[in-house]
Amino acid sequence: MAEAQNIPVGSTTAGSIAVAAESTVATRMSAPPSFDVGDFPVPHGREEEWRFTPLERLRGLHDGTAVATGDGVKVAVEAPEGVLVETVGREDARLGRAGTPADRVAAQAYSSFDKASVVTVPKDTVLTEPIRIAVHGEGGVAYGHQVVELGAFAEAVVVIDHTGDAVLAANVDYVLGDGAKLTVVSVQDWDDKAVHVAQHNALIGRDATFKSFVVTFGGDLVRLHPRVAYAGTGGEAELFGLYFTDKGQHQEHRLLVDHNTPHCKSNAVYKGALQGDDAHAVWIGDVLIQAAAEGTDTYEMNRNLVLTDGARVDSVPNLEIETGEIAGAGHASATGRFDDEQLFYLMSRGIPASEARRLVVRGFFAELVQQIGLPDVEERLLAKIETELEASV
Repeated sequence: MAEAQNIPVGSTTAGSIAVAAESTVATRMSAPPSFDVGDFPVPHGREEEWRFTPLERLRGLHDGTAVATGDGVKVAVEAPEGVLVETVGREDARLGRAGTPADRVAAQAYSSFDKASVVTVPKDTVLTEPIRIAVHGEGGVAYGHQVVELGAFAEAVVVIDHTGDAVLAANVDYVLGDGAKLTVVSVQDWDDKAVHVAQHNALIGRDATFKSFVVTFGGDLVRLHPRVAYAGTGGEAELFGLYFTDKGQHQEHRLLVDHNTPHCKSNAVYKGALQGDDAHAVWIGDVLIQAAAEGTDTYEMNRNLVLTDGARVDSVPNLEIETGEIAGAGHASATGRFDDEQLFYLMSRGIPASEARRLVVRGFFAELVQQIGLPDVEERLLAKIETELEASV
């Protein structure tokens, strides 16, 4: 597997690769979270949280001009016996419990959705089959809200598939009771013209475990904002991400792990590959360790593999620590092109150049894919990676 070149945080290479660090996480939290879209000014692209995003490609999601249409998206849920699946109105008290909108698009989504999907796994229920949620775009504009809630000591795996064509802004809440274990696989496999902006909120109970896989392939613009907070001590969060950014695509992942409770853990690993002119990937990793969060153990890493000229990566790890009483904290960012020596080694063993490139990229992603634990999903993702690679080899 090719190792990406290690670039010192704060430096910038010429042309296609950029890596930078900001001074504190607090610079991204200047606008207090709010459910009221009026509390957020219309972004102009100069704001810290919007400076990487091409606002003209948001199709009006950021300024209120995108009006929901009847042909937006369809949501279908398949759940094992014992799981409660509901469609509820805006007044349901369970909506918004996991987190408050952190930017104008998330607030617009919360203010504009009509019905929400709520999936509840009762306490002590251990599911042996995954819950599958299909979100399919019908070509229009939509605002959505989904809630997945696990009772105490429940265990579940949820797979959320996004397909089709849509302009979608949504909030997704994950609420974990004490001792619960939730694994979520969110796949963004949109058509080429789709726009998807979403905030994912996870509220982790005492001694609960949350594992998230965010996989992004399709779409013209995808901007995801996973956020984690803890409702009790002993909570653990593992945030994994995989993205393959193709010609002209903009894919942006902005994480925030808010260690607000003592003796909790988090680990974030995101990997991306890019190819084609104007392919642009953005990864922002914010970790805040509040003064009360003694005993925190956290680490975040982002690695990117640039396959062709003309692609650009912005990787910004941030770590803000307000207490010295922690177990550990760190971050890393590495971005680079193919290792010519490793390619030469494979080719010297009789492997054609195109196949050698495939092997390198498969190895780069395999470490994450194999942790999903669902063979059908793993096979589908590896096949999708192969399909993406066919465009460049």
